Amino acid sequence: MKTFQLTGTDITVPAVVTGVMRIQEKTDAEVRALFDASLAAGIDFFDHADIYGSSVHSCERRFAEALRLSPSQRAELTLQTKAGIVPDGPYFDFSYAHLIEAVDGSLKALDTDYIDILLLHRPDALVEPEEVAKAFDELQAAGKVRAFGVSNHTPGQIELLKKYVRQPLVANQVQLSITHAPIIAQGVAMNMAGLEQSISRDLGVLDYCRLHDIAVQAWSPFQAGFFTGVFLGNPDFPELNAVIDRLAATYDVPAEAIAVAWITRHPAHTQVVLGTTTPERVTAAAKGADVELTRPEWYELYRAAGYLVP
Repeated sequence: MKTFQLTGTDITVPAVVTGVMRIQEKTDAEVRALFDASLAAGIDFFDHADIYGSSVHSCERRFAEALRLSPSQRAELTLQTKAGIVPDGPYFDFSYAHLIEAVDGSLKALDTDYIDILLLHRPDALVEPEEVAKAFDELQAAGKVRAFGVSNHTPGQIELLKKYVRQPLVANQVQLSITHAPIIAQGVAMNMAGLEQSISRDLGVLDYCRLHDIAVQAWSPFQAGFFTGVFLGNPDFPELNAVIDRLAATYDVPAEAIAVAWITRHPAHTQVVLGTTTPERVTAAAKGADVELTRPEWYELYRAAGYLVP
């Protein structure tokens, strides 16, 4: 499994992450099977959020209850969680009080003394960055959080936080797949008048993250769009799946691995966050981290997904 070190930390992370937002209804045995398959594939990083599940902290609690990790086992893992979304409404709350309360709740639910990485879960339009900075300072000083990041933030939103936050922001979790790649596609078609692809919707977030050594965590790596279904095996994407299947045969890996490889081939520090609860799919997808697509192969997939190469 390809790994890299998060900037400004001593945390080494794998290129593929197991997301656990759908484990609430899984049995202990099913959660353990997902966990064991992840470790066997080289994935020791698990992505949580306080809102995952039917109630706040329910998936975090399910993870801890099912695994009953010893202190030594816990020390071998990277646990990431997110805070800032209030399900009632919903609305966003990056206030000092809410962030402290949310992390304390996650620590209790996960049955751990510390969170390795805390992400702000989507942008809060009413953010007061001084409050975020105060919360981060307190959480770090208390040893409750080792590193901090964001999700779905623009460069400007990150810059606003950085004006006050002392800690490096080590990751930005954004939606990215072969078929949902505006953070890549806009730059390729930059300045082409009248072309939908050339419209910037993220203000250059991918290049910004590269410039500032912020890891890009790709969520929904198999989704065709915004929760519109997967593209793998989807008859709506015949050309793309034909290329994926051919490359899968060439590299002797499953189709999921090629979808992952397309993301991890990008020279940005990228991590693919899997949402599956099927151990076999985790195993299949993880193989993609070790597939180094050639430039022609990467661009062939890009074109087959419907993007223009001028």
